[in-house]
Amino acid sequence: MPYLGLFGVKDSLISLTQSHFPTPARAPSTDPSTRSPPTPTPTPTPMDASGAPPLILAAAAALLLAAALGWLLAARSSKRGSARLLPPGSTGLPLVGETLRLISAYKTPNPEPFIDDRVARHGSGVFTTHVFGERTVFSADPAFNRLLLAAEGRAVGCSYPSSIATLLGPHSLLLTRGPAHRRLHTLTLTRLGRPASPPLLAHIDRLVLATMRGWEPASTVRLLDEAKKITFNLTVKQLVSIDPGPWTESVRREYVKLIDGFFSIPFPFAHLLPFTTYGQALKARKKVAGALREVIRKRMDDKLENGCANGKEDDKIEKKDMVEELLEAEGGSFSEEEMVDFCLSLLVAGYETTSVLMTLAVKFLTETPTALAQLKEEHENIRDVKGKNQPLEWSDFKSMPFTQCVINETLRVANLISGVFRRANTDIHFKDYVIPKGCKIFASFRAVHLNTEHYENARTFDPWRWQSKNKLQSAVGASLFTPFGGGPRLCPGYELARVVVSVFLHRLVTRFSWEEAEEDRLVFFPTTRTLKGYPINLQRRPDSVF
Repeated sequence: MPYLGLFGVKDSLISLTQSHFPTPARAPSTDPSTRSPPTPTPTPTPMDASGAPPLILAAAAALLLAAALGWLLAARSSKRGSARLLPPGSTGLPLVGETLRLISAYKTPNPEPFIDDRVARHGSGVFTTHVFGERTVFSADPAFNRLLLAAEGRAVGCSYPSSIATLLGPHSLLLTRGPAHRRLHTLTLTRLGRPASPPLLAHIDRLVLATMRGWEPASTVRLLDEAKKITFNLTVKQLVSIDPGPWTESVRREYVKLIDGFFSIPFPFAHLLPFTTYGQALKARKKVAGALREVIRKRMDDKLENGCANGKEDDKIEKKDMVEELLEAEGGSFSEEEMVDFCLSLLVAGYETTSVLMTLAVKFLTETPTALAQLKEEHENIRDVKGKNQPLEWSDFKSMPFTQCVINETLRVANLISGVFRRANTDIHFKDYVIPKGCKIFASFRAVHLNTEHYENARTFDPWRWQSKNKLQSAVGASLFTPFGGGPRLCPGYELARVVVSVFLHRLVTRFSWEEAEEDRLVFFPTTRTLKGYPINLQRRPDSVF
């Protein structure tokens, strides 16, 4: 219809010029041989197909151009009007949007400008961009982030790349929704949300000590690799009650390949291309799932042979691991596939983030000697009271207040979970904006945690900000602090992670001294980590006892 309107303008202009401006007659010829009779009737000769002189044509063209420009501006204004309810932003380059800029920023030690610059440019804590093939609203606003976390399952739902969904499986804790997710989340809290359990605490302590016994008195280790051994073996023990050995090591090797595939491109024919990262991850997933399936089937067979049914007396007996929790769950046991997917997803949660937290706590302490000295003093006091080689107890964990400050600050600065993706299930109203149903949203925890308006000297590692004597700073900081997410999808193992890191730091500082073996730096894509695994030169302390 707009084009018909433009054509109508042109036709009206032509009619106007023809009716109000007569066409001039041709001048008489000066050639005698062709001279016309004395009283000829002038023959009109059009100067243009429209019959209009150049001046009139120019005027008509100008009016036509003005009408066209007016239509384009009106259309653009209308488009803006329909989209202005979205937060302001840019779609970036054709096809790729701003994906390359985002990845480039997060591959550096300082990815903040990607969000900070856009927040400053648009004057809002939320902005619109286009990344990973979709229009996405980014949020650096703590109030909006809290709204998104609390609205999980109602106004918004979780949304993850297809590569992650395929590798984890549809029954993983990360991907289930509604009642199924609540059931799995409750079971996980039951198993992993009670780190005060004496058997669990004792097992963590034994695993840490067993790993450190393998370190030579003077040696160089890649701390991240050693931390991953601890967290993997601990998670396997909690899931299927298998101690470190050939089985756990073979599964761990495949698991590393599986993790590598999370942020690769899931080609439709990847299973036919085993040389691709994603193809290797799919193969590794089959092997890990197969190993878990064998254990689960044996446990199911044992349960049938023993004829053990749920009863009041059985309910009072503490389950020995997660598989037993699943087999004895209220409302009936889970299917084999559900248990495999669920256990596989818990391996991801326990393996990656806690090991990186352990490593970065040591890195930040090494770079902050005053904090390291205070941490050593706290743990040496605990050791002196207990004795050098006594197992740690829950009361010892509660006697580590500065250690908890160090863990909080490591989480705040490193942001192991940079944020979460959600998808709007309905139109979401926030401030003057409306985010339409179906739109993807990224709630950035990192942008909040490193905002100088929320935390004083936000880019500085300062564990003292969390001490109770800094009441204002600690209170404000805690209200904005979301390192483990929030709402219905709050990480169920967050307390266990704190205990593991605390035990690790206690055994490390009371048995070793160390220094960086070589310079290492942080990167944040595809996950938060150090480039080299943080190599350190260790020296066993003369007074250490194993």
